[in-house]
Amino acid sequence: MQQYPGGGGPSDPYPAQPADGRRDRRRRRNRRTARVASVVAAALVAGGGVLAYRLDAFSDNGEPMSFNQQNAADETDAGDRPARRPAGPEVSLPAGPEARFVRANRLPDGTEIGRTTLHGGKSGFTGDVWVWTPKEYKDPRYARSGFPVLIALPGGHGYPTNYWMGTDLGLQQAVADGVKAGTSLPFIVVMPVINPDRKFYYDGSDIPGHPRMGTWMAEDVPDFVKANFRTFASRDGWAFMGSSSGGYVGLKQVMAHPERFKAVIASGPETAPDSPLWKGHEKEKRENDPEVLAQRIIDRKGPDVYVNFQIGTRENGREKLDRFVRNWGKGPVHTTVRVIQDGAHNGRDYVRGMREGSLEWISRVLQAPVPGPAVSAEG
Repeated sequence: MQQYPGGGGPSDPYPAQPADGRRDRRRRRNRRTARVASVVAAALVAGGGVLAYRLDAFSDNGEPMSFNQQNAADETDAGDRPARRPAGPEVSLPAGPEARFVRANRLPDGTEIGRTTLHGGKSGFTGDVWVWTPKEYKDPRYARSGFPVLIALPGGHGYPTNYWMGTDLGLQQAVADGVKAGTSLPFIVVMPVINPDRKFYYDGSDIPGHPRMGTWMAEDVPDFVKANFRTFASRDGWAFMGSSSGGYVGLKQVMAHPERFKAVIASGPETAPDSPLWKGHEKEKRENDPEVLAQRIIDRKGPDVYVNFQIGTRENGREKLDRFVRNWGKGPVHTTVRVIQDGAHNGRDYVRGMREGSLEWISRVLQAPVPGPAVSAEG
């Protein structure tokens, strides 16, 4: 698996929740103080013109937050308890339990990236997950609509953080800009860790004797999203994007579970499993090979899946992607390759490729939220 060389997000400033509540508050306060100090220093060097904005934008990172709003699709029954008004039959309403988030980042439009720790009920693995919702998610016109989900996976070891949670690579901003331009759906972007440690790559799979990262990715993470957000019940609202090792995991998940996920943007990925932990488990390794899985989809004539490879002209690996397209890009396996001119093996160039067309491509494949008349809190 190719190591992600630089260009990633910051190191994880949000460690797992401590058991001691006072220690938790103290750590948040210390983190906030450190951020303020760094922003002040940068502002002084730059002339201080945006100091007030910067302090306001970052001072509450690490504080509790919620993605729930006073949902315009809710009514109140006689006991003053929220009672859901009906949504479309394809919409999956959040059933809980509600996760506890802390704020990780904020975009200029006020939308937020939150972090929570997920205890995977099916995999048994515990790891962090970051989530961003577009501003349309809280728009009353979409209060009865589901939203498509884009599970964004990092390269490298993807632990203990997911570098897409930062705003420096611009993934969320690319989606927001695409929505405004009419070239992207307003995706809920979900960013889980993909490995349980920094020792090995686990190929997003249930390798015997090791944490069940395949079950984490295919079941626990989607179950968590469905429990907390308005999504679509069918696979038409579910997709992956990922770079390098994350691109492989996204590709593998779509090939392994085409009944759950419909599409993937895989940037600079491997196309076959190569974790050293597969040694002695050749049968299981074959069951997690995207090429083998793609052939099975072809043999049974569906369901249709969609793969958009991205590759930069300044990186290696084009021949592997062309081979996958040539051998398995047929029948229900729909494949394209986006070549990013002067692009290297890094997240910024992959986001540039998404802006140049891959976001529009995946938006045509997935289900769009449906606006309705604005619904007041009273009616």
